[in-house]
Amino acid sequence: MSRYRRSKVEGGTFFFTVTLADRTGDLLVRHIDGLRRAYKFTADHHPFETIAICILPDHLHAIWSLPAADLNFPLRWSLIKSKFSRGLGPGLRSQSQIEKREKGIWQRRYWEHAICNDDDLTRHIDYIHYNPVKHGHVAQVQDWPHSSFHRYVAQRLLPADWGGNIQIKDVAGE
Repeated sequence: MSRYRRSKVEGGTFFFTVTLADRTGDLLVRHIDGLRRAYKFTADHHPFETIAICILPDHLHAIWSLPAADLNFPLRWSLIKSKFSRGLGPGLRSQSQIEKREKGIWQRRYWEHAICNDDDLTRHIDYIHYNPVKHGHVAQVQDWPHSSFHRYVAQRLLPADWGGNIQIKDVAGE
């Protein structure tokens, strides 16, 4: 079995892609309130700053900044995933999922990338906000409701029509 090496940057800023096992459904947006509760519960008990986030039907992207001397984002993702999954109730699971106490809703792994500098951060924020357009869910970034883009517009960090005539370069992790 391969051993994954996670970035170990205390107080670092990280980009994440977290994906459902079934990439054909709309579970995350259909149960968005449950996901928000799981996310808030985790942030309340293990604080982190969400710099940017976008929830799509089958995956989500987020950028977090962790507190100084803290590098435990795996615990946070484990809590979010398990609390959300438990909130959905029982479902059909394989023997392997039962033995590993998994609901079978999430992919077992997720992608993380340690943000290197301001340009890297900006590129990943743009990627997150443009993702619903990339996947064909909406024609304009502003039309996707489950995104921190709206907070950026409210804080006047981005114009409401941002992303209308641009192409965002892919970043790894999807």
